[in-house]
Order: sequence, then C-alpha cells, then structure tokens
Amino acid sequence: MSDPLPFERPAAPEPVAERAAEPVAERPLGPTGRPLPVLPEPTPLTQHGNARVISMCNQKGGVGKTTTTINLGAALAECGRKVLLVDFDPQGSLSVGLGLNPHEMDLTIYNLLMDRTVTLDEVVVPSGVPGMDLLPSNIDLSAAEVQLVHEVAREQTLQRVIQPAIADYDVILIDCQPSLGLLTVNALTASDGVIVPLECEYFALRGVALLKTTIDKVQERLNPKLEIDGVLGTMFDGRTLHGREVMERLVEAWGDKVFHTVIRRTVKFSDSTVAGEPITSYASSSTGATAYRDLAKEVLARCLDG
Repeated sequence: MSDPLPFERPAAPEPVAERAAEPVAERPLGPTGRPLPVLPEPTPLTQHGNARVISMCNQKGGVGKTTTTINLGAALAECGRKVLLVDFDPQGSLSVGLGLNPHEMDLTIYNLLMDRTVTLDEVVVPSGVPGMDLLPSNIDLSAAEVQLVHEVAREQTLQRVIQPAIADYDVILIDCQPSLGLLTVNALTASDGVIVPLECEYFALRGVALLKTTIDKVQERLNPKLEIDGVLGTMFDGRTLHGREVMERLVEAWGDKVFHTVIRRTVKFSDSTVAGEPITSYASSSTGATAYRDLAKEVLARCLDG
C-alpha cells in the first residue's frame, strides 16, 4: 500500500505592509515667506477691449512706480494684451523712460484735459513696444492741478477723457505723481484698481496708511468700484535682515494683497531707462525682466483674466 500523499497547508500570505503615503511635494517659499503659486500661462485673446484701468500709486517718490508702469505694460504686451500707458506725472518720467523728448511734444495729456477740441487719438503715440501705446506728459501738466480746481466735476476729468480708450485696449496703466493731490484723485476716480509699488525700506512703510485712507475716501465718495489689486515690493534685497523684516511686516499688514512677485535691485533698470526702452527688450534674460514677466502673469491671473 502506497504511502498517502503528503498534505501541506498553504502558508498564510504575509500581510502586505501599507505603503507609506508619498509626501506631497511642498511648493518652495518665495521672498514674501509664502509658498509660490503655480501661475497659469496667459490665455490668448481673440478680441480686444473692455480695458481694466489700473493706477500705480504711492505718494512717496522713488519707489518704482514709473519703472513698474513701463515694464509691467511691456510684459503684458508680450502676453498679447493691448496696453495703454498714461503718464499722469508732470515730471514726465514715463515719457522720458520710453525715449520721448518732453520739449518736443506738440500735444500731451494736459491738452486733452483742458481743451475739449483735442481728441484722444491726436495725443496717443506709439511707445516703440508692439501692442503698447503711450499718452505722454510734460511739465505743462503741473498747471492742470491749479486750473482743474475751478472745473465742475473736477475729479472726473481724467475719467472722461480716457473713456474712449476703454473699448480699444485690454489694460490701461496710469503712472501717478508722488503726491495725493487732485491729479492723483483724478487717477483713482478713473481706475478700477490700484497697484501700490512699495520700496522695501522702513520709511516707505510709514506712509502707506495715509495712502490707504485716501483710497478709502475715493472709494466711498467718488468711485465705489475701486479696489486695491495688489501691493508690490520693489528694490528688495533679501541678503539684508532689514529687507526681510520689512517684507515680513508688509505681508503682516496687507496679507494676500501683497504680490508673490518681488522686484529686486539691479543696475539693469537704470541702464534700460537711459536706453529709453523696457527691461524686457533691453535685457530680456535678466532677473528684472523675468520678475516683471512673472508679475504680468500674476496680475492677469488676479484681476484681468479672472
């Protein structure tokens, strides 16, 4: 009789160890101390118009208003947007920064404001950047502040004269003078939003409360749709403790209103101003040009394409 076939109980399968959840890759922290967002590529436009009017406003001088107006405008034009820059500062720095001679201008925004027979098309000039035009200015504009005092609805004068441009452009950027006078109130009254360039220095922080008060008054009394689109840190030097502390205070005070993009100090900005062109074309691969392209994407995602 043959031996019975051996019976072996199959070994119980070993419990499969649960795979540890793969850690989600954390987004790197930007110079503002917050995770950098993933910005979508700008969507191409099939038609232009219904422009958003944005004022570059800060009553402190030398914080980068004009530099930001030129380079943000050029970066938005690179994204396929049709841009109009409005030089609303009697110093005419925006016009000079795009290569115009302030003494050779036949018509400026002053004529548009004070002479009803002058039309917008007569004053607008090409900026030299494809897709971007300029409404120039010179020292004549300083007289407008005095003359407008006696006008009816004096705060709405700029709004009236740029109204025809709304249908032709996607973005209108107004470079304001460094004060909170009647010209700046005109700019805020004509605007949908405000971008506040702010130098990353202690003294620059002190005056922002006064600017916020002015914006609130214009919003309450003249322009209910006005809102702060963002606060932009400029001339940032992350190597210094002071620069990092100011940025930290800025985020504490303004929260998500602070743009993730920060404009760092670089000599290329001065060089491009002397050359009379934006940094995006003068030094296309520089860190400054990259920063303004990032800012353009952030502005589009935050308040234009959205």
